[in-house]
Amino acid sequence: FLEAEKQKCNSLIVCEGDGMKHKTLNFCFFRVFSVRNRLREIVGASTNWSDHQQAMSERLSLSSMLAKSQSDLPTKRMKDSYLEVHLPLGSEPQLREKYLTFHNTVRFGRILEDLDSLAVLISYSHTYNEALKRSPLSIVTALVDKIDMRQHIIYPDCDVKFTGHVTWVGKTSIEAKMHMSQFHDGSYSPVLDATFVMVARDPENKRAAFVNPLKPEGPEEEKLFQEGEANKVRRVELSTASLLKVAPTDEERKIVHGLFLNTLDTKTVSFRSRLLPPSSVWMEDAKLKGLEICHPQERNIFNRIFGGFLMRKAYELGWANAFRPSLVAVDDILFQKPVEIGSLLLLSSQVCYTQGKHIQVRVHSEVFDPLTRQHNTTNVFHFTFVSDRDVPKVVPMTYGGGEKGRSD
Repeated sequence: FLEAEKQKCNSLIVCEGDGMKHKTLNFCFFRVFSVRNRLREIVGASTNWSDHQQAMSERLSLSSMLAKSQSDLPTKRMKDSYLEVHLPLGSEPQLREKYLTFHNTVRFGRILEDLDSLAVLISYSHTYNEALKRSPLSIVTALVDKIDMRQHIIYPDCDVKFTGHVTWVGKTSIEAKMHMSQFHDGSYSPVLDATFVMVARDPENKRAAFVNPLKPEGPEEEKLFQEGEANKVRRVELSTASLLKVAPTDEERKIVHGLFLNTLDTKTVSFRSRLLPPSSVWMEDAKLKGLEICHPQERNIFNRIFGGFLMRKAYELGWANAFRPSLVAVDDILFQKPVEIGSLLLLSSQVCYTQGKHIQVRVHSEVFDPLTRQHNTTNVFHFTFVSDRDVPKVVPMTYGGGEKGRSD
């Protein structure tokens, strides 16, 4: 089927190495392993660690190529950023090992890495300027808004196809929607839908930079654009409703207090004597922690730790915490600070809420400086899993634990 897809795109693409690219990036057909190579070409990054540092320093001269305002940039269409990327797990068995778990299933953490790279390339396709050899923009992932699973099974021996394009833009931000499908029983079936929010920065990745405006064409594209605008409004409203900014509502306080009262020992009527309800576990006992040393191998094209790597590590820790569940959704992965090469990355997974067969897991990541003893939060991840059986309820021992479910 790959050959058939190539024939469809023959007028649009040229073969290059192990991947394919369109001469003007208006429509691209790639193999997944060539996506990051194409990103390196766009920004002038090197695969060699020492050369990479020099290439990044040379990017400083590109600042003069940045637009002074968004009106200086040409308007783009949604189809200008459309990409199609293939992961041939079925037709090329030698590629499977990187994606296989010890249960002979697909490592979803690897899929997260591919989605992150694809979202960046989609954004560069939208901002592509044929007159420039290298892009002056540093486009990075700001937020994984949502990933919804359409089916729980990803076959380890069937080819995968990713498609996606830009659906909304602000002045310096871009929303990219992606879809993953898998070739099984003679046709493609949807696997997941993903929405990422990207931000454009200057070559030094210090200041915001303008991106091309987007013009929807037709009612379907207009609907996608309006959904993107609604997503932006929703994100702003959620950020203002954070527990760090506003107190819990009366209803929320009653729920948390009810959980607290259910754990009191009626024989002693003391706050210090607590009893675990039947078929429950203390939230404190539903934790798992990990440490990663961030080596240069995991860097992105801007000499920071690759966001997809961070998502993969967080997902795998959350999966291990819930242990052998199936993923239902990924929500609100916020990239608060970049992770520098050489950092000590501390990951902490916490089961925050369970209901029936469903499990909500929050993973917090922070960098730790052994010299200053300082901790700085870099990311917060939210995963919803489902088990094949009912799971115990998690019960907070403190009011702070009870508020985790509300804040997530």
